[in-house]
Amino acid sequence: MRVGYFQFRPLFGKVSQNLLTVTSALRKVEADLIVLPELPFTGYWFRDRAEVMALAEDPDDSPVIDCLHALCREKRMYIATGFTEKRRDKCFNSAVLIGPEGVLHVYRKMHAFLHEREWFDPGDTAPRTFLVKGARVGMMVCYDWAFPEVARMLALRGADILCHPSNLVLAHCQGAMLTRCLENRVFAVTANRFGADKRPHGELKFTGKSQIVAPGGVLLHRGPPQRQELYVAEINPAEARDKHVTKTNDLLADRRPEMYVDLVDRI
Repeated sequence: MRVGYFQFRPLFGKVSQNLLTVTSALRKVEADLIVLPELPFTGYWFRDRAEVMALAEDPDDSPVIDCLHALCREKRMYIATGFTEKRRDKCFNSAVLIGPEGVLHVYRKMHAFLHEREWFDPGDTAPRTFLVKGARVGMMVCYDWAFPEVARMLALRGADILCHPSNLVLAHCQGAMLTRCLENRVFAVTANRFGADKRPHGELKFTGKSQIVAPGGVLLHRGPPQRQELYVAEINPAEARDKHVTKTNDLLADRRPEMYVDLVDRI
């Protein structure tokens, strides 16, 4: 299976221009699954919620989604992308899984970062997995990396590949995703952006270094910090279905959920 990412520098508020950058790049690629960054069409460093709402789209009536769906049909591929989602009077920092058949799933980011609580409603969709060309795929968004529960939930639901649209500003994530893949023996594709959102209220810089990680925490490829890159790797998703770390130890079978009650109790 050919999986990859497109790392680029979105221009804030330039939805049509960003969409053209993405579609122009992806028309040249041969891949089964491509991951795009978090909020790649609108940009990230919003002034306030009103600005988010002005740029957001309903996935059921979205020129961006329609264009990506057409590209997926043309290329017989799947795209996992960040998306500024509007649902009536609510707005979510979301990820959308799109294929030739249309939108498979919309996942709403669970863990808010920096000022996201001021801009977005809390994510209300639990992580799920979907079959994509014989591999089971799940999505998480950016700061979800800091919560092992998200990757574990997806692994328990059979995920072979974690699609991870991101706008990373800290130095910790790339290393943490190696650990998520070690803990769960899954593949992960982290698609980050580079450059900066320069706004009247300040500037936010992003770290690039998108990556593809294999089960066991093996780094297959890491991109440059400040340069556009479209990268595709060939993987065998079946490797993610063997959860053994020794002949007698299985990472999922060895769990003891009855001892983990404090994880769900508020203490």
